Amino acid sequence: MRTLLSIAIALMASMGPALADDAPKAAPTPTTAPIGVKNIVIVPGAFVDGSGWRVVHDILIHKGYHVTVEQPRIETLADDIDLTRELIRQQDGPVVLVGHSYGGAVITVAGNRDKVKALVYVAGVQPSEGESLSQLLGSMPSPSNDVVATRDGHLYVNPDKFAADFAADLTPNRTNFFAVSQPQATTAAFNATVSSAAWHTKPTWAVLTTEDHALSPDLQRWMYQRAGSKVTEIKASHLVYISQPEAVAKVIEEAATSVH
Repeated sequence: MRTLLSIAIALMASMGPALADDAPKAAPTPTTAPIGVKNIVIVPGAFVDGSGWRVVHDILIHKGYHVTVEQPRIETLADDIDLTRELIRQQDGPVVLVGHSYGGAVITVAGNRDKVKALVYVAGVQPSEGESLSQLLGSMPSPSNDVVATRDGHLYVNPDKFAADFAADLTPNRTNFFAVSQPQATTAAFNATVSSAAWHTKPTWAVLTTEDHALSPDLQRWMYQRAGSKVTEIKASHLVYISQPEAVAKVIEEAATSVH
């Protein structure tokens, strides 16, 4: 009996490291704080929710950044600007604002705060004073336009066209879900004009999506050149932050390390 017990103990001891190697490992904890601005506030666009930013979020937090992902209501532009301002207030130091699509209009106004040190537009609209998202979209129409209006003034993308318009570089199992789970926006939010534009006084970076069917690449190029943004062109759809999260995170990190 003692011999069997001794053998069992020896076997358990020899298996210990192997079992430890097989066990799930926690994500590495950054040992040093990132250089520059550490607080990132992300404002998603219309017709998708904030969960699509999960991978970008994870890349950045593993590098030591504090990342907040907003969920805009897209009922009124003013409400979403106020929500973003509150998230800025909650940060413990300087902030980089990131806006995708409609979120670009939000950060354009909300960015007029001393704590905001830079703006990053990810296939985002970049209006000037007195301009609206609808006005900009109308000036250089998108390659596709399958946005449908409801009787009560809300908007959504035709589910059958969602993949081709928004995310042609993603797999159907993902785009099919996005199409049937999309939150609606309002025409009022799209038609609202901005009262001020932070990009006139703040440094800006931009991700230009060259295969975008939801926001004209030509319009993106024109807006970003007008603002003097540092532009990174990526061959990607409107949902570039999902199809190429590493490239988007790299631009955000560049902005954060370039300002103080």
